Amino acid sequence: MITDPIADYLTRVRNAIMAGHRVVEMPASKIKNEITKILFDQGFILSYKFEDDSVQGTIKIALKYDRATKASVIKKLQRVSTPGLRKYVGADDMPRVLNGLGIAIISTSQGVMTNKDARQKHVGGEVLCYVY
Repeated sequence: MITDPIADYLTRVRNAIMAGHRVVEMPASKIKNEITKILFDQGFILSYKFEDDSVQGTIKIALKYDRATKASVIKKLQRVSTPGLRKYVGADDMPRVLNGLGIAIISTSQGVMTNKDARQKHVGGEVLCYVY
């Protein structure tokens, strides 16, 4: 039983990057699907595929690496809000990750979005993670 599925998602991606894998596979959920779409839209992953082969379904993510240095595009995945200590921010207090070079993924009342989108729409929410 996994108590924090978002932390499990981030850990699987982090471990695959450290091992140099090209593809990582994990169980799917709605929030994981939304985080995956955001990572793809922001250019942190190469591609993704949602499969409904089992009861829960799976997500396959193709990780993105720099061709010249063979280093991953994702430098760090950091979980912010945990089940034991939730971290909420208002629309005026949106975090800036790496002075605007990274993104924070925020769960808002209008869905899961980046900190930049939440600032534009003037909504606050729970800070799920930082990616840079």
